[in-house]
Amino acid sequence: MTAKIGIGVIGVGSISEFHLKPYHKHPDVQIIGVCDLNAERAETVARQYEGATAYTNYQDLLDNPAIDAVSISTWNNSHAEISIAALQAGKHVLVEKPLCRTVEEAEQVQAAVKASGKLLQVGFVRRYDANAQMLNQFSQQGDFGTIYYAKASYIRRLGNPGGWFSDIERSGGGPLIDIGVHAIDLCWYLMGRPEPLSVSGNTYYELGNRANVEHLSRYQAADYDATQNNVEDMANAMIRFTNGASLIVDVSFSLHAKQNEGMIKLYGTKGGFEVDPAVHITTEKYNTVLNIEPQTDHKDFQFEQAFDNEIKHFIDCIQTGKQPLSPVEDGVQMMRMLTAIYESAKLGKEVRL
Repeated sequence: MTAKIGIGVIGVGSISEFHLKPYHKHPDVQIIGVCDLNAERAETVARQYEGATAYTNYQDLLDNPAIDAVSISTWNNSHAEISIAALQAGKHVLVEKPLCRTVEEAEQVQAAVKASGKLLQVGFVRRYDANAQMLNQFSQQGDFGTIYYAKASYIRRLGNPGGWFSDIERSGGGPLIDIGVHAIDLCWYLMGRPEPLSVSGNTYYELGNRANVEHLSRYQAADYDATQNNVEDMANAMIRFTNGASLIVDVSFSLHAKQNEGMIKLYGTKGGFEVDPAVHITTEKYNTVLNIEPQTDHKDFQFEQAFDNEIKHFIDCIQTGKQPLSPVEDGVQMMRMLTAIYESAKLGKEVRL
């Protein structure tokens, strides 16, 4: 009988639930330990999983030889440090997006992956959604031709979570690095991951966290503090790729918009498709434009199912030795694009990568 894969989860805030639950129900996995700076929270979570030990120091968790792999769902500023330590301790790593905060950190993580011989999977969870996989299969078969243009928009009108999300030292930025990373990555992945050439970006610091707004509910981080906010409200960018394709994206935490919006659309020489807000395909046949709605169980993004798929894929990669769908190299490339957008906004001009 094959021994179960021992899992440790570092950082047990809200997002960790979407790692812990799929691990717990996976037949080949056992949750060995959980770690959090908040001892009470670590203990509370550990009690939910039989045999799990609570830690407050991630190095103590990594020293446990029963742990084969870890999920890292901590603040962004500790992703690189903990990932490198885990790899050096001989653990496989699934690290939440973004990989880190800077290109330098990303390259250090990549070097650690290479030196360790272990795998690292970046938590680009949108890639693991069933609709994204279906559309990517169509694209890989050439059904859309060459995809030369994509646009993505994720607008929150009152969506600054505050806490560490609004602290640039811990987060590395605002909506661009938090939700923009999902939009950019999914488009880039479905475009075939072309080499980025240059970016032109803008960031705005006009509205803050809008703590004064009444009558509307909002998500707030556990450490929400209305007086603390030094990240952008909104960002937009155009990314050019070496193959001539381009991507336009805009994202916001705070904006005077009528409602929250989410949209991802891609266009190719033979057809185009939409991922959000619902799956749709447009193509041509016999000189006729066809609008197609694929018959699927779900038209929109299924958050929990995508995390389930992501965790299953991570375990499968550990068991088989194959490379993950979202490898460290893609995490590095994403950091190059994100940091270039911030640099372009700061300089007020296009930045070449």
